[in-house]
Amino acid sequence: MKLIFELSGENATLPFAELDCVGNVLDRRLQVAVAECPDPRETERLAMTQVVLEYLGECEPSIPAFRTLLKDLAIETTRTFAGRAKKVHGGCNERNPCSQKEFENLIGTMIAGPVSLTNPDVEYRAILSEDRCYFGRVLFAISRSAYDERNPGKRDFFHPGVMMPRMARTLVNLACTKPGDILVDPFCGTGGILIEAGLLSARPLGSDFDPMMVAGCRRNIRNPELLLADATALPFSSRSIDSVVTDLPYGQSVCIKKTDTMDQLYADALDEISRILKPGRRAVVVTHKDIAGIAADHMTVLQRHDQRVHKSLTRRVLVLTN
Repeated sequence: MKLIFELSGENATLPFAELDCVGNVLDRRLQVAVAECPDPRETERLAMTQVVLEYLGECEPSIPAFRTLLKDLAIETTRTFAGRAKKVHGGCNERNPCSQKEFENLIGTMIAGPVSLTNPDVEYRAILSEDRCYFGRVLFAISRSAYDERNPGKRDFFHPGVMMPRMARTLVNLACTKPGDILVDPFCGTGGILIEAGLLSARPLGSDFDPMMVAGCRRNIRNPELLLADATALPFSSRSIDSVVTDLPYGQSVCIKKTDTMDQLYADALDEISRILKPGRRAVVVTHKDIAGIAADHMTVLQRHDQRVHKSLTRRVLVLTN
């Protein structure tokens, strides 16, 4: 099914990359993507998508072009509906001035059916971005409230610097983790990545070199499968793991072997990740600096993304495969 995705605007590349786990991206503009997806309900797993729409058509972001599109579609409905429009920055220009209200009025007047602005059965939406106007029927919005409820500060065990649930979910999606897959986080910390993997019906396995983290993680996860283990010598068979997702340690407070430098730890951990990962599957690793050169010595780098957390921290995200 061809779908339109209204995307979160806090990162330039991650929302588009996340769509790989549910379909094939056909077109993209600022905060908008069009993709072919076999199962629309699978898109509910996405963390950096706000609204999912059935694709109905597209045109230039001008009133005359949109009027022609609606005329050609000739939509009729017996269900109550509302028309909405969203103008992403750059969605109109001086040559094609327009307002969201004009687009909404056209939807209301050119679709044959009963209008209800307060409690509609169906919502039709136009999204204007750059040089295109995408038009579709809203299938569902992805609520952020569930992620807010899983805020790390609300867990039984908390540690400063942990990853927020929406980012953890995005990483699990970047790994193309499927229901039933075995996902390993060899630096599991407080368990945020494991929690998101479990909510997607994967089988999460966590390990950490720090006994305090393993004990704390057990308090945060229901029926946890956790090990006290060295990430450079993992107790898993070669080519036995479907996905690896981890936030590599950085900073002076982490528990590592005294003989390790951080770069050596990264290299040895990546070598071990490559060993346990099934051929053709993905590992997603995050750290505070660019380690693409180190990673390329052990695996193939598929994607690189940056996520600015605050002034002194930018997360570097690598998507890797064997």
